[in-house]
Amino acid sequence: MIFDLLLSIKNEILSYFVTEKIKYNITGECKKCGKCCRYMYSVDKYSPSDFKIMQFLFPAYKRFYIRGRDETGNLVFACKYVTDDGLCSVYNKRLKMCKNYPAKSIRFYGRLHDGCGYKIEKPDFKSYLYKKNYR
Repeated sequence: MIFDLLLSIKNEILSYFVTEKIKYNITGECKKCGKCCRYMYSVDKYSPSDFKIMQFLFPAYKRFYIRGRDETGNLVFACKYVTDDGLCSVYNKRLKMCKNYPAKSIRFYGRLHDGCGYKIEKPDFKSYLYKKNYR
């Protein structure tokens, strides 16, 4: 359990030293549906006890709770401050990650919720080959 958490942290640090990276641009606008706050996916198979450790180390994470697991077994989180209308009930006290969501660009390809107003732009091969807008 702890070993998996440490391995995940190690791999995250090592990912910053990968020489070839693609940048995916994000376009669109928020539809204020709240799905991004109700269904946050982990990228590794953490256990509930790993999450408790993270909440201990980072008290701001106490606003999140485990909603369940996705089809691949990764934990799905939700924020307890999202309202039925999809808005944040503590908007002025939201976390930096919430204020910056979504980033203008990301270095990995992700999946957005159905109906989300944002779109992840995949570079085509020619753009990647000539490194236009994706570096």
